[in-house]
Amino acid sequence: MLRLVVRRLLQLIPTLLGLSVLLFLWLNRLPGGPASAILGERATEAEVARINRALGLDQPLYVQYWRFLKRIANLDLGTSVQTGQPVWDEFTLRFPATVELSVAAMVIAIAVGVPLGYFAARKRGGWLDVTAVSGSLVGICIPVFFLALILKGVFAVELGMFPSYGRQSTGLNATDVTGFAVLDGVLTGELDASWDAITHLVLPAITLASIPLAVIVRMTRASVLEVLGEDYIRTAESKGLKRSTVRGRHVLRNAMLPVVTAVGLLTGSLLSGAVLTESVFSFGGIGSFIRTAIDGRDYPVLVGFIMFIAIVYVLINLLVDVAYSLIDPRVRVH
Repeated sequence: MLRLVVRRLLQLIPTLLGLSVLLFLWLNRLPGGPASAILGERATEAEVARINRALGLDQPLYVQYWRFLKRIANLDLGTSVQTGQPVWDEFTLRFPATVELSVAAMVIAIAVGVPLGYFAARKRGGWLDVTAVSGSLVGICIPVFFLALILKGVFAVELGMFPSYGRQSTGLNATDVTGFAVLDGVLTGELDASWDAITHLVLPAITLASIPLAVIVRMTRASVLEVLGEDYIRTAESKGLKRSTVRGRHVLRNAMLPVVTAVGLLTGSLLSGAVLTESVFSFGGIGSFIRTAIDGRDYPVLVGFIMFIAIVYVLINLLVDVAYSLIDPRVRVH
């Protein structure tokens, strides 16, 4: 297992280096250059030259790229044009909110999607199967921002069942330990603060989980149907094994490999989906911060976000490989 993890980590290094090259070239091919992007379209040539000297942009490309790599390695992603604060500080401030929302959304998607897809496959052609397939199609087709507005309007504004914005209620004197509102309430014993944070999570988490849930349902259903038709399943049943043993050890375990892949990819994509969800619910995570960065052409923030997404994806791929090896030990030999 350790060799597998080390090998996968070494394979990720060229991926991140390749991405850093693309990012560096993108920055140097911006209209007017990074200096004009920072100063605005009305910047004078003297101001642009001054910024280029200050940022080292008048140096050869290989020197600039080496400095770019060193800054990234030291977690120095530059300074936000909007806030004037280091980009890394801005990310660490907002990162817990996005992680909390993404984890909640994926828990909902897996907890509902896997059982629903499994039972839909077991009852193929029945009302549950038809409902699950139709519902998953609707979930994929509805835009995230539209679903967010519907849920907010119905359950927050009309019915008043859940809060409509923010991570916690205004005026709640909750202790901040880790930045994760739900976890902080548990650690400090302020369970009312945890419950308040959970109620704020419900609507945005359901919104963000809609597409992953639909994909997981369809993927699980298709995978289970394929496994149910295998010879070893019929052999296990003919040997008189308990139905629970056949379903758990033979059907679900073998059907989970493609589902694990889908879950890994979907977890990374949740961060991009969070941009719209967090904006609608004013959640205060990385997603809403990125939206304002796009509007304000805050390129240091965008570069940091792209690198952040890339690192998340490669780490999730590593976790998927580890999960593969746990589900199917034969993977460890490859």
